[in-house]
Amino acid sequence: MSDELFVVEDLTVTTSTGRGPVDVVKNVSFTVGRDETLGIVGESGSGKSMTALAVLGLLPRGARTSGSVRLDGTELLGRSDRELRPIRGNAISMVFQDPLSSLNPYYTVGLQIEEMYRTHRGGSRKAARQVVIEALEQVRIPDAGRRIDQYPHQFSGGMRQRVMIAMALCCSPSLLIADEPTTALDVTVQAQILELLAELQSTTGTGMIFITHDLAVISSIAQRVLVMRSGDPVEYGTAEQVFSDPQHDYTRMLLDAVPRIDDEVAS
Repeated sequence: MSDELFVVEDLTVTTSTGRGPVDVVKNVSFTVGRDETLGIVGESGSGKSMTALAVLGLLPRGARTSGSVRLDGTELLGRSDRELRPIRGNAISMVFQDPLSSLNPYYTVGLQIEEMYRTHRGGSRKAARQVVIEALEQVRIPDAGRRIDQYPHQFSGGMRQRVMIAMALCCSPSLLIADEPTTALDVTVQAQILELLAELQSTTGTGMIFITHDLAVISSIAQRVLVMRSGDPVEYGTAEQVFSDPQHDYTRMLLDAVPRIDDEVAS
């Protein structure tokens, strides 16, 4: 079995505008190994999230893709929505930036996780409920047997993000895409979520794509880094290479913008 779990080659996403077609993602290529994290970094509008949506077939109406996206050697690009439905949330799961808007306020968190689990795995509600409790316990939500029946607004921001991670992992996906999952959290909770993701990955062997604008986060969690700017992949390599010897001016600019504790304070 190849160590290359997920392979993207020359992915291009084209959307229609009033001025004609525009390539919003341009010839992006990368791989994600088993039990490996790829960090995709860049400023807002760089094409990070669009890349993630493209591999899941969740692009806006009218957008077109070209290139190749393969999971365990199986081509995903060009498949119909019906063909991709069993893959989304099952083989590939995604954790979004804002869990409050991603969770339905009218349903308990347990019912929402249970619905996704039963959609892909079937089984009785009783069996699914036990799986959900175990998933909530896995992401260290205390008193999971009681909190499974609570609503999203009854959880803190950090706990809601844990719920989203539990939902994403309950079907044991091969690949997890985390799209800025810590941006809306304070630094203490952010550190807890990063630690949790790393711990869960080490126990499940799940490959992960971590999307963020925060280089400090990438340096703590990723083994490989892709830097994007205006839809272009400007640098790609191991985290050690990118952080210690950046080759592109844009990467150096991003690194120079990271606050350092040893920076001199102007008088």
